[in-house]
Amino acid sequence: MVHVVEGDGDLSAEALAKAVTVAAAASPGMRLIRQGRRWVDSGTPPTVTVVAGTPDEHDRTPGDHGRLGAPYLHRTLDGSGATCEVVLIPGTPSTVVFRAFHGVTDGRGLLLWAADVFRVLRGEDPLGAPSRLNDEELIERIVRPGGLPPALPTPKMEWPSLLGRRAATSSGLLRRRRTVDGRHPAATARIAAALADTYGSGHGRFFVPVDLRRHLPEPRSTASLVRALRLDVSAGDTWQEVHQRILTALAESAELAPPFAKSTLRMPLPLLRAVNTGIDHFATRKNRYNSLAYLSHMGSVDLADYSAGEFHARTVYTLGTTSPGSPLEVNLVETGGHTELTVAWHDGPGMAERADAVLDTIEEALSPGKYRQWEGNRTERPLPSGHSVIELFRAQVERTPDRIAVSGPEGDVSYRELSIRADSVAAELRRQGVGAGSVVGLLAGRTVAALAGLWGVLRTGACYLPLDVRHPDARLTDLLDDADVTFCLVERPYDLRECVRSNRKALILDDLVVSDPQSGPGPHPGLGPDHDHAHDLDPDLVPGPVPASAPHEDAAVSPEDLAYVIYTSGSTGRPKGVQIEHRNLLNYVHWATRAFDVDRDTRMPLLTSPSFDVSGTSVFLPLLAGGRVVLMPDDPNHLSLRELLQHSGANTLNLTPAHLDLIGRLDLSPTGYRTVVVVGEQLRVEVAARAQEMFGRDCRIINLYGPTEATIGCTAHTFDPVVDGTGAVVPIGLPADNTTVFLLDSERRFVAPGETGEMYLGGAQLARGYLGRPDLDRERFVHLADESRVYRTGDLARLLPSGEIEYVGRIDDQVKVRGHRVEPAEVARALEQHPAVERAVVATRTRPGHPGKALYGYVLTSSPVTEAELTGHLAELLPSYMVPAATMVVPQLPYTVSGKVDTKALPDPFDGAADSADSADRPDKRGAEAAEPTDPVEEAVADIWARTLGVERSRLDAQADFHRFGGDSLSLLAMAGAVCQELLAPEQEKAFVAQLTRIAGEPTLEQVAALTREALG
Repeated sequence: MVHVVEGDGDLSAEALAKAVTVAAAASPGMRLIRQGRRWVDSGTPPTVTVVAGTPDEHDRTPGDHGRLGAPYLHRTLDGSGATCEVVLIPGTPSTVVFRAFHGVTDGRGLLLWAADVFRVLRGEDPLGAPSRLNDEELIERIVRPGGLPPALPTPKMEWPSLLGRRAATSSGLLRRRRTVDGRHPAATARIAAALADTYGSGHGRFFVPVDLRRHLPEPRSTASLVRALRLDVSAGDTWQEVHQRILTALAESAELAPPFAKSTLRMPLPLLRAVNTGIDHFATRKNRYNSLAYLSHMGSVDLADYSAGEFHARTVYTLGTTSPGSPLEVNLVETGGHTELTVAWHDGPGMAERADAVLDTIEEALSPGKYRQWEGNRTERPLPSGHSVIELFRAQVERTPDRIAVSGPEGDVSYRELSIRADSVAAELRRQGVGAGSVVGLLAGRTVAALAGLWGVLRTGACYLPLDVRHPDARLTDLLDDADVTFCLVERPYDLRECVRSNRKALILDDLVVSDPQSGPGPHPGLGPDHDHAHDLDPDLVPGPVPASAPHEDAAVSPEDLAYVIYTSGSTGRPKGVQIEHRNLLNYVHWATRAFDVDRDTRMPLLTSPSFDVSGTSVFLPLLAGGRVVLMPDDPNHLSLRELLQHSGANTLNLTPAHLDLIGRLDLSPTGYRTVVVVGEQLRVEVAARAQEMFGRDCRIINLYGPTEATIGCTAHTFDPVVDGTGAVVPIGLPADNTTVFLLDSERRFVAPGETGEMYLGGAQLARGYLGRPDLDRERFVHLADESRVYRTGDLARLLPSGEIEYVGRIDDQVKVRGHRVEPAEVARALEQHPAVERAVVATRTRPGHPGKALYGYVLTSSPVTEAELTGHLAELLPSYMVPAATMVVPQLPYTVSGKVDTKALPDPFDGAADSADSADRPDKRGAEAAEPTDPVEEAVADIWARTLGVERSRLDAQADFHRFGGDSLSLLAMAGAVCQELLAPEQEKAFVAQLTRIAGEPTLEQVAALTREALG
């Protein structure tokens, strides 16, 4: 018996030897030796041998013949000496092999003991298996009245080998391995049906080993407690029929039938050996065996049971063997979202290829190729060059130094001036010792200084951590501490914030980026005196003559170096930093530049916070193609968006569906727009259709999908009003260059086209992982059977008949708010930090009249607290988009029968009693109908609220709270825009918009009406 555990991380040979000793003392069956006709406890633990690794032995290619044929896997263990041993092969991966003689243990017993070894390595006590119970004694205990069924007749030698005739003198033991994605119910039946149909001549027979421990789980024993079940299968039998046959046999305990007549067991050993030799000689000469195959399924193995310390198991598999006249042996183990398959038989010429063909048949039976192989994943495309974004930007500056790189309220800034400012930042950072491996915080708005700071950090070889200036200090402090940030680039308005004054050095961007553009470098001599500075890079960013050196030497970065770290919400209640490498970013830049038609004429606004990874589209794409970044420092509202669309000169947009929806309500007809890239949330057809009508037929509306872990965006679809107009949502399209998308079910099996599965993303844009969170890396960044690394998104999707992907939803509670991922668990954790809150639950609910979801909090308290106090508490800890629309104090939390909070049974925040202010604050309003507005202005505002929120007009009174009715920040902006458009003159709008902060702080109908009257004068 051989079990192989492969994993990442080192394992000490000394610690392993000690653990083997302790585990063997608790399971003395692993120390047995034979003395005459008896097995006795030698008292000596199994030996631990360290084997020096070789390239062949560490080749991860499935079915690698050299590795599975290694000598250490074939040493004899037959009871004449030791019956068990452990082999450690250090390397990548590290491997631990557990080997034992089948006469003293079986596959389950050896696994049980191996798990005890790792349990000791983790510092735990072994569970042990002290029982000396053997299979005959076990059967005597469980036998039913009436005794055992009679022994089965000895099977005839009538089935040819699946691998064909073997040589009379075998050259050894052949083992081949294959890993299949997913766990597969009824796998034994599926394999038997497939092999019988493919290789059986009308019918076939299999032996299926059955663990007798199922009849008597206690006492624990490592003895060989297995009996084989005989399974007859006819060609053409469905796997369902075969599975039912197996279940029936198990229900009847058919495996308890004696495998041999008692006379056979009483046969002298020399005679028994002679009989076995004759059986083997007959089988070899006639190519006839007692069955087609042994099919051994070890069940499901938890990798955590075979991990300890720095060693984390990646897989566990079993290697079979052969016996006289035995057929092919097939072993299965389900582990880590995979099914490990191995076959064993006698080696010989051509046997390896035939064994692989058998594995092909088995793999196809479990995981059909038509599900695994999707044309959309044929995305291989070589990058135009290996130059980093740093080199590409430097080259662009040299080509077009006088072109405008950035425009906005601060004026126009050329490529030369932006580069000079970036060099100033880089020079100071270098002077401070910043370089490769450093993480530099960047606390700045959507400004020229922020862009110069970003490029300055990259030029030192460090990576940047973008921070949102609107986030509270507590939040930013947590991120800076978690990322171990020593230096933080800060714009002057934010230099006194507590988050950058504690245990780190703040470098003031405003002081670093002041420079005289006239003193900047001229054309680089490497480009030649006649170089055309107006010539840009082509759409694929082929760099041409990139300077061999630069006026300020840029750090040389490798593709594996980090470019930036961006934090996202964490399901554990703690934000997690996503690490994006230069190769990830470079692949996105090249693909998106071509996919979005970005070139020297592109003028793209920066609408989103730099801490939102989609801002990378607006920063990197235009600046690396000779285009222009258009800055909009003000937060988006109907006035700033109208100004942007009509007067900024922008011709390409990069924004969220919520922002696009807000623009769609402005009743504008912008001209000259070429591309609108929509990303961050599900794009509804009605929003896309309205945008298409607004921007014109010549403007492409592109739906971009991609989590931060896959670098900004990794699939895209161009909206077609005719083709997509019949659906509810716009497809997310096809994968980017060098990117793959797989749809797997809850058992990690590939789903059929049209079925819903979780998206697993792979390829060149996959992040390095989470900063300092190896536990989350192992959970979310997993490996498929072919060893390709993929990211589990938690997003559900299906493949449409068109061959493109459609996003369906989430498998968990995660929700998108303004394009940002929000984990309710993180919000609940923040609520529980309030001294009055004992327990908090945050749930998501659909807002009336809106397809999106909003957050709502529910708390159990130990002392009185108001909703306003809880909201203020959260505002000091979390970004505004993570603050619930309402937080309710409840007397108790409802639970399901499984002991989880029943979120569906929580009070409905849209219920009439909860629509207005808290009933505790307004007892006179509890259950009463809303009062009529007091004047025409309030009446008009109430009508706008009803349309915006999708609620009945009669439910709104003067104290109605916009957020309690499900409104979020973007719908509040839409409401404000409607008030301006319908009730105010153009010259009155600015006065009203200037009060948006007051409205957000007290979003009642009475307050909005009062501010509207003030604006009216």
